[in-house]
Amino acid sequence: MSANSAEPVDELEIVLVKGGRTKIRYPARLLHDDGTRVAVRAAWAGAGVRDFGFVRFEPGDVFTEYYWRNRWYAVKEVRAGDGTLKGWYCDVTRPAVRTGAELVVEDLDLDLWRSADGTDVRRLDEDEFAASGLTETDPVAASAAVAALDELERLAREGGFTELPA
Repeated sequence: MSANSAEPVDELEIVLVKGGRTKIRYPARLLHDDGTRVAVRAAWAGAGVRDFGFVRFEPGDVFTEYYWRNRWYAVKEVRAGDGTLKGWYCDVTRPAVRTGAELVVEDLDLDLWRSADGTDVRRLDEDEFAASGLTETDPVAASAAVAALDELERLAREGGFTELPA
């Protein structure tokens, strides 16, 4: 089978790579894979609570995550353990690659947050992106990353992520 085939499995391991190293690996239940977009559901995989100031990720939170093989981002719907929508956390990444039960995404430092009510849309980590040197080492990828962040911000401000592109 090809590296990006839609093989029948119930669980995937999500592998987030940053700077050539694995940042985190975690299990997720496969919800859908149409060959272009992959949807999974996973529990908060971090250790303890991560407080960003504008949102807290904590044990019991549930993430419904959408990855694309042809887009430079991932969109993650974040819900508290009781089902209350917290918002959407979006990562700018290279297009996802699935091999069997593993989905690998490379984080390109840029992120976006949209609160549940849409009143808080914020671009994140632009300083990390600038410091990464991607603009010099891979200008094509850097350009794609900035365009992806712009697209995410537009989607967030035009009604959110309830209707995600295929």
